[in-house]
Amino acid sequence: MTRASPRPLDEQLCFTLYSASMAVSRMYKPMLDAMGITYPQYLVLSALDEHDGLTIGAIADRLALESSTVTPPAKRLEQAGLLERQRSKEDERQVHVFLTAAGRKLLGDSKCLGDTLVERSKMTPAEVQGLNERMQGFLAAVNDEG
Repeated sequence: MTRASPRPLDEQLCFTLYSASMAVSRMYKPMLDAMGITYPQYLVLSALDEHDGLTIGAIADRLALESSTVTPPAKRLEQAGLLERQRSKEDERQVHVFLTAAGRKLLGDSKCLGDTLVERSKMTPAEVQGLNERMQGFLAAVNDEG
């Protein structure tokens, strides 16, 4: 019995998504290095920019990660003075995380990431936003286990 070969990599959406993610990470790296943060740290800061005071668990949920993956970058961001972690008074197991003024400033400075992405894509901001919305719909469908 012969097995059908998979499609060539360039015809596989999974490979295109992976390659796109890697390309964006490579493009962002020098800018993030100049800011003194990593991409996971940038994501933590961005999640807090959306809703300051999230717990580590809520940040992990927002980023589709495990809490144990979010804690190390959060600790490093705290050491850098970009965020502050506070144990909940109601439940000591919960740690709430807040941006500091320095963290907010850094996020303001990070606008160059999105600007560079739009510029390099040779797409308009509206086209990039449309692509993002389509990818979010795709992600929602793939994550729907029902």
